[in-house]
Amino acid sequence: MQNESETGCCQKFNPEPWDEKEHVWRDKKFIKGHVVSFFHMPLNFGSVMTKLCKKIDDAHATEADKIWLTHEKSLFGSDLFVSVSKEVPNAINYEVNGTFISKVFEGPYSNIGKWIKEMKDFAASRGKDIKRMYFWYTTCPKCAKKYGKSPTVIFAEV
Repeated sequence: MQNESETGCCQKFNPEPWDEKEHVWRDKKFIKGHVVSFFHMPLNFGSVMTKLCKKIDDAHATEADKIWLTHEKSLFGSDLFVSVSKEVPNAINYEVNGTFISKVFEGPYSNIGKWIKEMKDFAASRGKDIKRMYFWYTTCPKCAKKYGKSPTVIFAEV
């Protein structure tokens, strides 16, 4: 669970519910957007997130523990999924079903390759095969500076 926001933007992240945990999602609701990237560097993440959050606010569909997941599809784009409490009009509504394991990482994003290897090792230690991975960058750069860190959670569908 997340704590109240000190910044008026991103909530301060609590790793306890997410670090080395298993989650079974049945019909977990998200809305979907697409982020344009250049060699995995997002170019329009902020504007996509702003548009999705406005749709969520307008529909009164904010989830108590809102998470946003990115699925890196290629060097030039990723899908962005923002959790919601109910279907959102004029949005691409998406339901996720499956079992996921999650692990929290801290440090510069340049460590992502190392984190992916650690996530694969973590899954293997639990006897699990990974189908795909989603990344939750828990804070924006402005809030990461305020909080002094920017944890990343990797969710592996197993």
